[in-house]
Amino acid sequence: MAHKITFFNFDHWGEEGKDYIRQSAKLKAAGVEVAFAEGLLNKDRIPSGSDADFDLAGVFMDSLISAEVLNGLPNLRFVATLSTGFDHIDLATAAAKGIPVSSVPSYGENTVAEFTFGLILALSRKIIKANRQVREEGSFSTDDLCGFDLAGKTLGVVGTGHIGQHVVRMAKGFGMNVAAFDAYPNGALASEFGFTYLTLPELLGTSDIVTLHVPYMPATHHLINKDNIGLAKKGAYLVNTSRGAVVETAALVAALKNGQLGGAGLDVLEEEGILKSEMEFVTAGREESHDLKVVLEDHVLIDMPNVIITPHNAFNTKEAFFRILDTTIDNVVAFVNGAPINVVKAKNV
Repeated sequence: MAHKITFFNFDHWGEEGKDYIRQSAKLKAAGVEVAFAEGLLNKDRIPSGSDADFDLAGVFMDSLISAEVLNGLPNLRFVATLSTGFDHIDLATAAAKGIPVSSVPSYGENTVAEFTFGLILALSRKIIKANRQVREEGSFSTDDLCGFDLAGKTLGVVGTGHIGQHVVRMAKGFGMNVAAFDAYPNGALASEFGFTYLTLPELLGTSDIVTLHVPYMPATHHLINKDNIGLAKKGAYLVNTSRGAVVETAALVAALKNGQLGGAGLDVLEEEGILKSEMEFVTAGREESHDLKVVLEDHVLIDMPNVIITPHNAFNTKEAFFRILDTTIDNVVAFVNGAPINVVKAKNV
């Protein structure tokens, strides 16, 4: 049986990425035709007619594959998300329709961990402020640029999966102490690197910097929230490269304003999808599924001088990109051959 896969919103990867997919010997051998569609795949952009003649779909995090999308594509048999996270896909509906969903579970272990320390160093040594001062003011004064050493400080790692483990290793390289919290503690890792698993309140109270590396699911929604953020060590820093909704935005804004937190490095935000296309959102007039208060709070965070915000870019290196493509190709071929791999399922805990 012939198969066709359409990749959505692929343009930002450039022609090099498209050519890599088109020229894949594995896809050709499996008889998979490749196409690329401009824009996202979501309830407002469901292809029809000849544009919907695919049975396999390749999507990124910014395509929201809702029940409406899945029901609107009767030919769809398989979804490959080019990401580790999969909270943008209605897995329950996909399962009910017999549509497997495969992800890329471990393309960016070191990639995201390295970016995490980029944010930590930018915060600890005021690198963004220093650069702006030289560039915009022509000032080489160091009077207001005193930072702090990482050596001897305690890094609280929330989530010690693939990425979190790399963060632990890097922290030890900086001479940091490590505390960790995980629903499923890794005793071997703790023994190897000499750290202790704590409860989340204990970790917040003892860490100079807290970094988040958990998947987004019901159990991690607002994991850091108004009820526990006040337990953080006075003046501690928060780094989030996981998912925006792991942190309650209002609680974060309040903790930064009152000095409970000294600063934050955020690669992800709640409602970041709206921030990426605000004009389209406003003109479309569809706010029913979005929290506009959170959008305003995001703007408050963006304007705070002790906050560094980047555009969900921790994954974005050339090496990681090709690991994503290679795993996605393998996922597609495995499905075509009748033995899907890296299949994800809905999680409630």
